[in-house]
Amino acid sequence: MNRSLVPPEFKIEIDDSKCIICGTCVRECPFEVFKIIGERIEINERNCIGCMRCTYMCPTGALWVSRIEGYGKPHGTWTYRIRRDIWRMAETGSAILSGTGTDLEHPNILDRILIDACQVTRPPIDPLREPIELKTFIGRRPPLEIITESRINTELELETITEAFLELEIPVMFAAMSYGALSLETHKTLARAAKILGTYMNCGEGGVHEEIKKYKDNIIVQVASGRFGVSKEYLENAAAVEIKIGQGAKPGIGGHLPGEKVNEEISKTRMIPVGTDALSPAPHHDIYSIEDLTMLVTAIKEATDYRKPVFVKIAAVHDVAAIASGIARSGADAIVIDSFKGGTAASPKIVKDNVGIPVELAIPAVDDRLREEGIREEVSLIASGGIRTSADVMKIIALGADAAYIGTAALIAMGCHMCQACHTGKCPWGIATQDPELRKRLDIDAAVERVVNLLNAWKIEMKEILGALGMDSIEGLRSNRERLRGFGLDEVTLNVLGIKPAGR
Repeated sequence: MNRSLVPPEFKIEIDDSKCIICGTCVRECPFEVFKIIGERIEINERNCIGCMRCTYMCPTGALWVSRIEGYGKPHGTWTYRIRRDIWRMAETGSAILSGTGTDLEHPNILDRILIDACQVTRPPIDPLREPIELKTFIGRRPPLEIITESRINTELELETITEAFLELEIPVMFAAMSYGALSLETHKTLARAAKILGTYMNCGEGGVHEEIKKYKDNIIVQVASGRFGVSKEYLENAAAVEIKIGQGAKPGIGGHLPGEKVNEEISKTRMIPVGTDALSPAPHHDIYSIEDLTMLVTAIKEATDYRKPVFVKIAAVHDVAAIASGIARSGADAIVIDSFKGGTAASPKIVKDNVGIPVELAIPAVDDRLREEGIREEVSLIASGGIRTSADVMKIIALGADAAYIGTAALIAMGCHMCQACHTGKCPWGIATQDPELRKRLDIDAAVERVVNLLNAWKIEMKEILGALGMDSIEGLRSNRERLRGFGLDEVTLNVLGIKPAGR
């Protein structure tokens, strides 16, 4: 093969006056960027993924990595990004895979939505001095019985009958990320953090490791098309069950965990042979209609004696409202809608950059449809994919969601640097790898503390926003789009969101 046309993506600089040739950069880089040759360090910049591990660990601060923003002559149509992708595919003959979500600079609609605040005629609430409630319940709400006037004078005995539900201390849960895609240490971190915070961690489609089962009261298990690890015991050892139909980062595409990642522990958890590729089909081969979905929802409820709420997760696609309407009638207790900006361990770049829609457009469309059909209270809505901040959570709840999943934000709190090399199995931070030596790099105690700190900070921010709105409960914000305004959004987008432009 001729010399590669693909230019390095990152430039590495070493300050010779600080470098002591200690070899830390060589040991820390799993992509073999550095090599000690005599009294100097040789650098192969083509291998660099921009994880910043070398700069973080360098004891003298001699290293710096910066992104090369362009290469060759700029062109409006044939941008550097497009040319680079063409060169890569021309060399390999394969589709480009990468981890995390799309890194295209799509407009972020949530950044163009502003939240109201009380002034003069409506007093705000001081969250430091007055209680503000973030507690959230996920599941079907009990039906409201209307008592007619003719029955008022008769003796009545009222009883509230509730179905299985989840109780969250904060309207945020940890999204589905499988053991296999993530290290066991990362799964332990999320499970422990969920228990401390009074929320839930979704184990993803890779089953539940034995060391995670003790956190069963804070775990949501997933039933995906591969059915890895699924058994009656698996369903029982959880607070809720999620049926994964689609994923925002790769809607219409199944999963693939390479055989080199399937070690003995993952083999046992997923119930497949060691070294075997774990392939999840694109569809569930027993679900081709809402009626088929209803049968699986009912089967799971029967298997768990109706004690576990059942979620159904779908990707945010063009006809999401109609799909959600059918799911709400299937007996599901919650619908998870996953944005095309959601993360993944591995996805074809062409799919995650171009397929699906943002969750901030999907949620109000679904909320409207379910309200029009009078079934909104029969199911909870959970927004997932690209939720970055507490402000995003508050805005998506005001648009119609009951709660939100976060995944990438939690991983960043642990130390993820978004190098998008999850699919390689060589995560330099020990988060998305099965390499025993790399896994040691994630300090579970420190990671738990950082994730808990993040969500505790979000809780403070959420209460500040509710206080400014004059609300003492997160429930008052749900579907309350009158308290939102769009800034710099076109009329069609405002109409889909169901909000007014700023100034009106």
